Parts: sequence; structure tokens; C-alpha cells
Amino acid sequence: MKTIKLIVKTGTQKYPIFIGSNLISKISKIMNDNSIEFKKCLLVIDRNVPKKLVNKIKNNLKNKEVYFYLMNANEKNKSLKTTNSILKILLNKNFSREDCLISIGGGITGDVSGFAASLFKRGLKFINIPTTLLSQVDSSIGGKTGVNTRYGKNLIGSFYQPNLVISDIKFLKTLPKREIICGYGEILKHSLIRNKKFFNFLNEYNNEVLNISSPFIEKAIYESCKIKKDVVEADENEKGLRKILNFGHTFAHAYEASLGFSKKLNHGEAVILGMKTALNFSFKYNLLNKNDYELIINHISNSNLPSSINKFFNLKDLNKIISYMIKDKKNNSDKINLVLLKRIGLPLINKEFNKKSLSLFLKNELRNLNLD
Repeated sequence: MKTIKLIVKTGTQKYPIFIGSNLISKISKIMNDNSIEFKKCLLVIDRNVPKKLVNKIKNNLKNKEVYFYLMNANEKNKSLKTTNSILKILLNKNFSREDCLISIGGGITGDVSGFAASLFKRGLKFINIPTTLLSQVDSSIGGKTGVNTRYGKNLIGSFYQPNLVISDIKFLKTLPKREIICGYGEILKHSLIRNKKFFNFLNEYNNEVLNISSPFIEKAIYESCKIKKDVVEADENEKGLRKILNFGHTFAHAYEASLGFSKKLNHGEAVILGMKTALNFSFKYNLLNKNDYELIINHISNSNLPSSINKFFNLKDLNKIISYMIKDKKNNSDKINLVLLKRIGLPLINKEFNKKSLSLFLKNELRNLNLD
């Protein structure tokens, strides 16, 4: 396939995103063509990434002094402790601000790596090579970095844009179906908040995208990246428009935290469940019309995406879920801030609800009195 190039222009950085197959074999040429130069680099690598693909990257970093940090990429290791371990290597190996940190992994690896790069000497060159569908369409774009704490998800972090993003489709062929579904959730989210035409494409070709079939997967990644790029360019620091990207995430982050960030529920799965909950909420409060609501719910069902929070929670978990929603970083008062949907392509931001109304709604959801 032909390599696709997108340029992201924010107030702090201008950088390219490359989408294509076997791009890691051309990494030196891509860096040279985009004037990215350094002597030393630290590769922060998710242990799940196949060694042969990591070696291909290493072998194509010609004439570079290369160091490695391998991490078990899970939500518990998305922490200040991991960040500190990365910083220690950079300090011990005497990296300068002109050297580079390269993330090779999914969203967790990219978030921790980007955060470390933002802290080291107030800013180190940063290249993101996302290896999961979720990270290729979402977390690698836009400069959000951060770590979790026992108080909640992503409560400590920074906005720090990469110098380069390389999304190689080859990595996706190595992923289990569960990881593909996680990424598809973010693709679906982007269509719902910004582009009904894209949603219609997904509605027709969801199976082809989920099976990583060309040219459908490339189009899905491109359209998803373009939506996020446009939003980030308009609002880099999430003061207004960028809040739409949080559709479903207030519920999702609370679900993840309530389960202790366990493997029972991956981030992408939580986002799908969070969107489903937000859709139910939007419909219940007469914000979302019935036709669009049923169209989306049917798409979730037909795509075999996670759809029931009852598989993971019961009424005993209600107070815990609400407590994490109250701590969500998007809240500006004692009320809970949600991103909801008016129709496909038109989200609603800054919708605030009190604890009582959300508790009552979630109680009905957990009793399996869902609207679908």
C-alpha cells in the first residue's frame, strides 16, 4: 500500500504521522527526510512486541548509540516508578536534550515514555512507534502523556507533542483479536463525535476493519487520525473542543479504576462500555434521538463489541464507581462532567450532573434495566 502522511500543527510542535506497511524498515530514511537527528536513543519497549520487529527497528537505527528499557505494559506499571526508571537511564547514560527517546508499544508505553521525555531536561526529542490499533488511532496523536496513581487514572501528566509518529500496519498482524477490538472502540468513538459519513463506512465495513483487511483498515486509521489531528490542532490543551475526545471516558476510567486496572478489562474495552453507558444516558435524558441511538447500539452488537457492564460489576460496586467519577480530572466543581451525544457527529460537552442523578442512573444500569 502507499504510505500515508499527515502533518499535525499545534502551537508547540509540527510533526508528521506516517501510516503504512513495513515502515520500520525505512525508519532512518523517514528521520533523515524529516530532519530528525540525534546521537543516542533510548528504546522504551513493551515486552509483548515481537523481538524480530524490535530488532528490525534497532538494525535500521544506523550509526546511533542505542539503549533499551523493557517494560510490562499494564496500567499498574503506568506509574511514577516506571517513569523514574526511564529517567535514571537517561541520566546515567548522559543523554542531552538533542538525543531521543523512542517508544515502541501501545498507549501505556507511549504515555509513560512521552511523560519521561517531557520531564528530562525540560524536553527530550520523542518518537512514537505505536504497535496497537488503539495507540495508532488515538494515544500516539495529540501529546497527552501521563501516569496513574491510586487516586485515579492519568492524574499526573503533561502535554508534550512527539517529533514523529510511525504507524506500521505490520504490528497489527501480530495482535490478538481482543486488542483489535480495543482499537476499534476508539475508531468508533471518533466517527460518533465528528463524522457521520465515517460512521456509515464503519457500519458497512466493520468486519473488514476488525479483520485488518486492506484497504479498509488503512482508511479507518487515516480517517480516525485525521479527526483527532483536526481536534488537537484547534485545541491543543483541552480548553474547549478537545473535550469531545473524552466521550465515554468518564465512565470508562471509573470502570478501570474500580477493577484496580486489572486485565479483566482493558482500556479500549472500558471505553466501549463507557460509550455505551454515555449513549444510554444521552437517550434517557432525551439528548440523543431514537434513530441514531438504535443505529449505534445495533452497530456495537453487530460488531460483537463489549456491551454490558453487568459482566464486570454489580450493585455493590456502585459507590466505588461514583467515587472515581467524582475524582475525574475533567470535573471543575462538585458535579460530574460528562461528554454526551446529541446525534452522530455532534457531541455535547460540559454537561454537569450531580452525584444523586448519576447514582440513580447507574443503579438502573447495574440492575440490568438497560435501555437497549
